[in-house]
Amino acid sequence: MRLTIIGCSGSFPGPDSPASCYLVEADGFRLLLDLGNGALGALQRYAGMYDIDAVCLSHLHADHCLDLCAYWVARTYAPGGPKPRIPVYGPAGTALRMAQAYGLAEHPGMTEAFDFGTLTPGTRPIGPLRVTLATMNHPVEAFGFRIEHAGQVIAYSADTGPTPALAGLARGADLLLCEASFLDEPGLPEDVHLTARQAAEYATAGDVGQLVLTHLVPWNDREQSLREAASGYRGPLSLAASGRVFDLG
Repeated sequence: MRLTIIGCSGSFPGPDSPASCYLVEADGFRLLLDLGNGALGALQRYAGMYDIDAVCLSHLHADHCLDLCAYWVARTYAPGGPKPRIPVYGPAGTALRMAQAYGLAEHPGMTEAFDFGTLTPGTRPIGPLRVTLATMNHPVEAFGFRIEHAGQVIAYSADTGPTPALAGLARGADLLLCEASFLDEPGLPEDVHLTARQAAEYATAGDVGQLVLTHLVPWNDREQSLREAASGYRGPLSLAASGRVFDLG
């Protein structure tokens, strides 16, 4: 598998990265995990805009899904006519929410461009990938991912506060892509996001091969996030950045 960071900025796009979007490739299949605001532009540096085979939206906050609206325009009004439908998986109500975001009628909404499917906890195939989903601890329905192919495993936390479900997804993963929205400081909201130190604790408990911190809120000091994570995880540790590529296997 290959993982390319398209966007890793938390909550809103930053000066050097769009919001959340990650490209997973295996056997010629291209899956997008999330498509947050600003991501469609950066995506075109790393993949053909019409070469995406499926999209998974972890949840329906704008920084994880809003550029599906732009992608609908690109596929619907492409030169030469509309592009074939591709699967888009998301929480219940994704098709309606995306139609509303663009001001479309509920029917057909975006269904002529996208074949919407509903995510639920459990394991399913998506192309050649084996994808396991678990419900995360977030104010809206949100899913974390465990993606397996040819003996390699990528775990993705999406947005979450502390939850045992993340420990299950991360266990033994070759790479844990984990949100680190907060720095260690008093008065943090509960059940919304993780600190970098908490991300490190999940990586250590899960004995993961490497930890990549993502969902990095632009106003935070990224080097401080890295230092705080390093206090709790002794393995290979790095910050996500738009354009970084990780080859597994």
